[in-house]
Amino acid sequence: MIVRRRHRRTAGQRLLMALVVVSFVRPAAAQSHGPATGRHPDFEGIWNSATATPLERPAQLKDKEFFTPEEAAAWERRAAARRQDPKPDVAAKTFASYNNLFYETGTKLLKSLRTSIITDPPDGRIPALTPAAAAEKNRRMELLRYPHTSTDLGLQDQCIVFPTAVAPMIPYIYNSNYQIVQTGHEVMLNVEMIHDTRIIRLDRQSHLSPSVRLWLGDSIGRWEGSTLVVDTTNFNDGGGFFGDAGGMFGSDRNLHVVERFSLLDANTMQYRFEVDDPTAFTRPWKGELTWTRSEGAIFEYACHEGNYALTDLLDGERASENARSATKKQ
Repeated sequence: MIVRRRHRRTAGQRLLMALVVVSFVRPAAAQSHGPATGRHPDFEGIWNSATATPLERPAQLKDKEFFTPEEAAAWERRAAARRQDPKPDVAAKTFASYNNLFYETGTKLLKSLRTSIITDPPDGRIPALTPAAAAEKNRRMELLRYPHTSTDLGLQDQCIVFPTAVAPMIPYIYNSNYQIVQTGHEVMLNVEMIHDTRIIRLDRQSHLSPSVRLWLGDSIGRWEGSTLVVDTTNFNDGGGFFGDAGGMFGSDRNLHVVERFSLLDANTMQYRFEVDDPTAFTRPWKGELTWTRSEGAIFEYACHEGNYALTDLLDGERASENARSATKKQ
């Protein structure tokens, strides 16, 4: 039997309870992205960066900087068709574990109708690597293809960090969501992929000591009018992160990224970035895209769940170590 107790409440208590109830029944939009400060734009909420616009301009488009409306419509139709075709036979016959059912590639081009996210150089392509960087990338990619130990794997395969969390935050094929929490002292980006959390400091004007290297870099933000400008240095590539599959190659010591966040309207974020790394690239490069506000949620990313390949690799590595140890004892 359930016993319910009755309590007398004062008028003050009833008023307090009414205020609490009202706070919980506010419209969802008001709860999800209320103003963080009175002086700056409100970025709070969940945003999605998926787009049908490629990072680099496809070779067949060559010097074409923008689609015509007709070309854009045809491109988006093909992107939507690809999303509807799961191709289970392809996934079963190749090394890939995913098919199109898992992908979150966008089906809409950027509103600017650009043919690439890269805006500079004018050809819409990431600049060539320096000779030294190209040689280092080839060495790292060879390790990724034929890893002998777990440390030969890239950081995303080890589920340590993923390129979508690192500046510049370039769209990937799935898990393209970001949650922004904004205060007067920092801006937090909760990244859906591997649940990384990137903190942009607004109360600091200088970077950490060069001896301090962070997976996501050291990000310092400042407001220029209604635009949040973020300067990031002090990267740590972990001996392979920027050469990892799906990631951008660069050097951890000299990589410098400047990002600019601004609202085009209440539901559209413009995201622009500039990359400068004289050790890795023959020239600086820039890009821009838009994020769309989402009423969805950030879901758990259980990166290592069912990751039997990594377990098998570690088992093989331990077996090799034991064999070497036994040989030395003989």
